[in-house]
Amino acid sequence: MPPLTRGDFIERHRQEGAVLYIALIMLVIMALIGVVGMQVTGMQERMAANYLAANVAFQNVEGVVRNTECGIEEFVNRTSPGVCTVIDPLDFGRCDDGFDPVAWGETQSFTAVPATNIRQIDECVEGEAPLDEGGPKDANPFPIYQITSYAADDEDNPTSSAVVDTVFKL
Repeated sequence: MPPLTRGDFIERHRQEGAVLYIALIMLVIMALIGVVGMQVTGMQERMAANYLAANVAFQNVEGVVRNTECGIEEFVNRTSPGVCTVIDPLDFGRCDDGFDPVAWGETQSFTAVPATNIRQIDECVEGEAPLDEGGPKDANPFPIYQITSYAADDEDNPTSSAVVDTVFKL
């Protein structure tokens, strides 16, 4: 084996230093991948939280609507108030009052949780005929109501809200 010269030593030394540069570059690339992965995970967590808040708000407003329907049914059938919301007929709107559910929903705020608007709309619906099945308890045997309700996901710290507009016929 021939003796080592100064040039061999310098070339071998440069090769050992290249490993350090490559290792540093790889470390920087891996750190960038880690940072991007953390940002993606954080974004997915926020998206899941927003989906949950919207779903809870929708479920809350559905509960308000179902409870209002139960209260209307107790009122119309003249049964004693049970577990449902007590309905005051003076709160009922008329079908010809120009009510717009979208505009009403936009005027609600997180502080008005929950809110409900009830309208009796059977007088404005054409094509209803009496069936004369034992006689009605009210003047109209088949009342129809439009129920529009608003609720948020959490009454103390709301982050999402929902409005449901439905038609309820007894």
